[in-house]
Amino acid sequence: MTWLEVSIRVTEATAVEAEAAMERLGALAVTLEDAADDPVLEPSPGSTPLWPTVQVRGLFEPDAGRKRIVEALQEACDPKHPGLIDWREIGERDWTRAWMDRFRPMQFGRRLWVVPAGMQIPPAEENVQIRLDPGLAFGTGTHPTTALCLEWLDGHEVRGRRVVDYGCGSGILGIAAALLGADAVVCVDNDPQALEATTVNAARNGVADRIACESPESFAEDRADIVLANILAGPLIELAPLLTGCLKPGGNLVLSGLLEEQAKDVAAAYRPACAPTGSASRDGWVRLDLRRA
Repeated sequence: MTWLEVSIRVTEATAVEAEAAMERLGALAVTLEDAADDPVLEPSPGSTPLWPTVQVRGLFEPDAGRKRIVEALQEACDPKHPGLIDWREIGERDWTRAWMDRFRPMQFGRRLWVVPAGMQIPPAEENVQIRLDPGLAFGTGTHPTTALCLEWLDGHEVRGRRVVDYGCGSGILGIAAALLGADAVVCVDNDPQALEATTVNAARNGVADRIACESPESFAEDRADIVLANILAGPLIELAPLLTGCLKPGGNLVLSGLLEEQAKDVAAAYRPACAPTGSASRDGWVRLDLRRA
């Protein structure tokens, strides 16, 4: 069996209209991709920006009416550029198997592992497994910034601590902390989809009873032992008063998601309240380790 994929190249301003039009037309799935290699590196807190040029792809049943789809997309986007719509037939395949072929269990530090469903790691008493599959929310351990935070958790005492994972994405850092023995973890994100993914992943790993998910608006922590924030440099600077304020005196603050050339500015934003205790870098990305005075 084959499926019909239609794609249209649009501007950021019309991407939402194109997506909505495909959904109304009965698309089985719709994806939005960067059409011109324009990465979005510094979104503001609470925003979900798209790229300047967006490729919107919809997957349809093989007998979907092409004429009806073209007319609807032209009306929703730009009727002057019908040539921007492309078609292709996609053969039947095992998408799950193809994805699994690209992922393998990953080790962070001495004992912490991220293990996709259906896979196993060598048995060892000290191994701690995070069962996590890549999904719609950011954070599966493959990015250097996430790996740096997981390695920090593996190398520090977390048992009995109260932890905040600010900008939790998939919840991977908060779940790792809970599996390592944290008493309570608060996961915060401005994306409802991230909070939903964290809730599901926490239940899958058997730590849902120790993880609370909150939006930034409802977050009011002021007694955390450890705060993890794997975001980006701009938001980290903006959030400095909040992140330092929710830490106990002597608490650990772990900041990641910043580039090497941004580390100095981020460290300066936290200097009045926190002292540096170390740092690590990988592939141009940096993790800053701080302690509240």
